[in-house]
Amino acid sequence: MTRGPRYRVPFRRRREGKTDYRRRLSLLKAGRPRAVVRKTLSNTIVQFILFSEEGDQVVASAFSKELEGFSWEGSTGNVPAAYLTGYLAAKRARAVSVEEAVLDIGLHPPSKGGRVLGALRGILDAGIRVPHDEDILSEDSRIRGTHISEGMAGQFETVKAKLEAVS
Repeated sequence: MTRGPRYRVPFRRRREGKTDYRRRLSLLKAGRPRAVVRKTLSNTIVQFILFSEEGDQVVASAFSKELEGFSWEGSTGNVPAAYLTGYLAAKRARAVSVEEAVLDIGLHPPSKGGRVLGALRGILDAGIRVPHDEDILSEDSRIRGTHISEGMAGQFETVKAKLEAVS
C-alpha cells in the first residue's frame, strides 16, 4: 500500500469496485430522474431515483420477485422477467408523474439482448422517454421468451396484460 503524507485513500465504494463516481456525476448533471437497473444472479431491480442534497430519493421501484404476484411462473432472472420488471417500475413512475429519465446501469456492461437492456425496453414501452440508440434494443422474440420455451410467450402476454391494469 502506498504511504506518505500526500497519499489520498479513494472512497470506500470506489475501492470495492461498486461505484464509478465520474459516470454518476455525469448522470446527475443531466438533471433528470435516473432509471437505475441492477441485476443479481436470480433477480432484476429497477428503480426511479431523484437526486437531492440530503440523499437520493426512490420515487418508484419494482423487483422481479413481485412478478410472482401477477401469475409469473418462470424464472425471475431472465430477459422476459427483466422486461416485465422494467415495465412495472415505469408504470409506477408514470403514476407519480415521471415522464423522462436517464438510464443508469452502473458497472453492468450493456450487451445486446441482455437483461439490462430488456428492462430498458420495458421502461420505453411503458411510455417513459429515455435517451438510447435503437440498435441496442432486444428483439421481440427474446423479450417474449421464445428463446427459452414456446410456452413462455403465452405466459408473458398474460402477465403483461395484468401489468397494464396497474397504475
